[in-house]
Amino acid sequence: MKLLVVLTGPTGVGKTRLSLKLAHTLDSPVISCDSRQMYREMRIGTAAPDPKDLEAVEHFFIGNLSIHDYYNAARFETEALALLDKLFETRDVILMSGGSMLYIDAVCFGIDDMPDVDTQLRKELEDTLQEKGLSELLGQLKLLDPGYYNKVDKKNHKRVLHALEICLMTGKPFSTFRRNKPKDRNFDILKICLNRDRTELYRHIDQRVLLMIQQGLVDEAKELYLYKGLNALRTVGYQELFAHFEGQYSLQEAISQIQFNTHKYARKQLTWFRKDKDYHWFHPEQEEAVLNLIQNCCKK
Repeated sequence: MKLLVVLTGPTGVGKTRLSLKLAHTLDSPVISCDSRQMYREMRIGTAAPDPKDLEAVEHFFIGNLSIHDYYNAARFETEALALLDKLFETRDVILMSGGSMLYIDAVCFGIDDMPDVDTQLRKELEDTLQEKGLSELLGQLKLLDPGYYNKVDKKNHKRVLHALEICLMTGKPFSTFRRNKPKDRNFDILKICLNRDRTELYRHIDQRVLLMIQQGLVDEAKELYLYKGLNALRTVGYQELFAHFEGQYSLQEAISQIQFNTHKYARKQLTWFRKDKDYHWFHPEQEEAVLNLIQNCCKK
C-alpha cells in the first residue's frame, strides 16, 4: 500500500527544515499544503521556501498562483489527488507538509462536493463585507440556512461568506451539500504534528517575524497594498502593515501586532490538530524518532 506522510504543526514551529530533511531521506518531493505559499507575490510574508531549497527538493503548490486567482480547498483536493496518483506510480512514500488545516483535511478526508462559485457574486459579497461588516452577511445566512447558521463559527468570515455564496447561487441551504462523511483513499496516511513548548514556539514566531522584516516584508506589502481587498491578502503580516501604511500603527506597533496575531493563529491551528486523534506528536528536533515512525509504518 502506498503511504502519504502528512507533516504539519503550527506556524513557525519548524516544518520547512524538517520536511527538507525527510524529503531527502525518503527520496520524495514535497507537496505543500500551505494555502498562502501558493501565491507567488507573497513569498516573504508566507515564509515560502527559498530558491535554494526549491532547487534542492522538488516542491509542488509553491508560487503556482497569483493573488488574483480564485482557489479553494476543494480545488486543492482534486489537484493534489491527481498529483499523488502520478507520483505514486514511481514511489511508495510521498511527503505532504504545511499548516493549512482545511487543505490537509481536504486530502485526508475529502471536501463535500460543492458547485463552483460565481466570481461576480463573490465580489459582491466581499464588497458587502467591507462596507457593512460580517453582521450583515450573518443576517442573510440566518434567513437562508438557519441550521448552518447555528453551527458556523460566527467570527470566521470565510466560512460565512462561502456558505452564503452557495445559498444564493443554488437557491438551496448550504447545509444540504454537506455530507460530513470521509471519502475513501487508495493510499494509507500517516499524520505527524510538530509542536514546541508555548514559550519556545512564541519566541520562534517572534524571531521569524523580525527576519521577514529584515528580508523586505514592508516593501513586499507596499507593492501589494493596492490589492489589499483581495482574499489572498487578508493574511497576518499584510493586514497589519496595510494598517501601518494608513497611519493606524507605527511600524514597531505593526510588527508587534503581527507577532501577537501569529501567536493567536498558532493556537487556532493547535486546537484544530488536537481534535484529530490520528496525529503523532513530536518536537521538531526529534528527527530520528519521526523517521523511525515513518519507516516502521512502511514495513506494515
